[in-house]
Amino acid sequence: MFSSPTPAPGSRAIASNALRKAGLIDRDATMRDLTDKPGGRKASSKIRSHRPRVIDIKDLRDPRLKAAMQAGPSDPITIRGADRLRASRISSSTPLGGGRIIRTKTRPVEVWRELIQKRWNAADQFLNLESLIDDELLKKHNIPPPGRGGDARDAAVIFKLAKELTPKVKTLSLSNNNLTGTHLQLLSHYLPDLVNLSLQNNNIRTMKELDFLASRRGRLQNLKELVLTGNPVQVHGMKLNNGEKYRRDITTRFTSLEVLDQVAIVQIAFDRPGPSTAPAQTPTASTFPVEMGASFITGVDGGLVSNFLVCFFNAMDTQRSLLIDAYDPNATFSFSANTTIAARARVQGFHNSMPNQKKLSWADWLAGGSRNLLRVGTDFDRALSSLHIGAEEAVKALIALPATKHDITGPPEKFCLDSFPVVHGQGMGLLLTIHGQFTEVGTEGIRSFDRSFVLMPAAEGSRAKLNGWDIVIVSDQFTVRVYSSHEAWKPGPLLVQALSREEQEAREKASLAPPAPQAQPQALDQQAQAALAAMSEPQRNLVIQVQQRTGLNVRFAVECLAGNEWDLNRAIANFEQVKATLSRDAYL
Repeated sequence: MFSSPTPAPGSRAIASNALRKAGLIDRDATMRDLTDKPGGRKASSKIRSHRPRVIDIKDLRDPRLKAAMQAGPSDPITIRGADRLRASRISSSTPLGGGRIIRTKTRPVEVWRELIQKRWNAADQFLNLESLIDDELLKKHNIPPPGRGGDARDAAVIFKLAKELTPKVKTLSLSNNNLTGTHLQLLSHYLPDLVNLSLQNNNIRTMKELDFLASRRGRLQNLKELVLTGNPVQVHGMKLNNGEKYRRDITTRFTSLEVLDQVAIVQIAFDRPGPSTAPAQTPTASTFPVEMGASFITGVDGGLVSNFLVCFFNAMDTQRSLLIDAYDPNATFSFSANTTIAARARVQGFHNSMPNQKKLSWADWLAGGSRNLLRVGTDFDRALSSLHIGAEEAVKALIALPATKHDITGPPEKFCLDSFPVVHGQGMGLLLTIHGQFTEVGTEGIRSFDRSFVLMPAAEGSRAKLNGWDIVIVSDQFTVRVYSSHEAWKPGPLLVQALSREEQEAREKASLAPPAPQAQPQALDQQAQAALAAMSEPQRNLVIQVQQRTGLNVRFAVECLAGNEWDLNRAIANFEQVKATLSRDAYL
């Protein structure tokens, strides 16, 4: 639409000579206008770095450009390079002809290291990082601290540098820094051994922000004192119930705390198990020293317990609403779903070998409000809401669980129960624990369970008594878990290590074989009696056990134990290896 004016003949040469004499272009440079195209092409070139820039009248006001123009044609600095001068690398107070001064910029990490050293008290193992926004060193280098322009990465650098201090940091103050939970993400990673921590007057708003500190396993286990005053989470928390819930939420997150906001904490045990720091040890023994006993009932008529269990599980499997009469009006009920496959069950392969086990799902159990404290964690509200108080709430929770079928008329060895009197309130109650298994209706898979009841006699004329319940439930704790076989409570030697299916089958075959004739114990002669009397009580008991299990006489039993460092299991195993070579004199 618009055309470029055609320059007058010879105008380029005149303008070029004038600029060359003025020293504004190199002598070998040529003047080009917009119509000149490299290689004779009409399209404009995209390469602009070697073209002399059109000089604007405003450029003449720049003292550096003016100095370049006055330098003359012999000066190596020309207009072409003048527009690339970097102000950050040239001192404005130094003429161009005098050379360039390169400014060196201090690395922020070095500034933080200097600040930490300045604020570190090695004698008290105290690092004071309060009010970093007012620190003169940071102002000098124009470095914003975390919470005042700096981010979580800056905070991580600080904590990492603090980790390098010796001795280790025990007390840390981060007060007055406007920090949030995000800034504290790596604090427990770099400084896990803190004993005292002050976060006073920061911007921590919710309990979840503190989870960056509390939820790390193995971190801040030695924390004794924590200060959160002046944070929104503390200000709002203290307005509710006089701060009771706030203190409870903090102490359940930081179980080692002794002082919170400069107020001592009343030490109350919490039933959530803490992490174990002891290394796991592989068991070497194959059996426990004490054998598994049969069901144990004392202090109460066994028929009373049996009648209760029959009525309870019949209602549990058919019509759970009828159980409302079995629970005391102030009864408590909770259940926990333990979804972990026990090591013993995994070795024995029940999950893969039994029909219908793979059809089982934990979704309905977990949705019903499982009170597994390892899953609930520090969520105290969830732990409280999953504890059902009152008969109606207990039965309502039971009805929400999947349907079950307990084979109480089947083999009795599939259930194990213990019952004995306990003190309850001002009177005596009955603690009843039962272990067993049930079939989950629908999938027909089998689960194991544990149940602990605290029972009291039903009062005359009470709702329970009128509906046929002689005893009522005041506490019911129900645990559902992966099937692990009733062999665990079978009377007899209790295995420490599970047997594989092949080993179990071999043991069952061996048990069906006719037993080998064993010599009947005979009266000990005077020499044997004297030898036993000279031994310590533990050794004497071991000798007697070896005799009972092998038929060896005292001399050979002692030799067998002594040769195996008085380890009963090793001695028995050694006997099994060499019994074919023993003469008749070795036996009683």
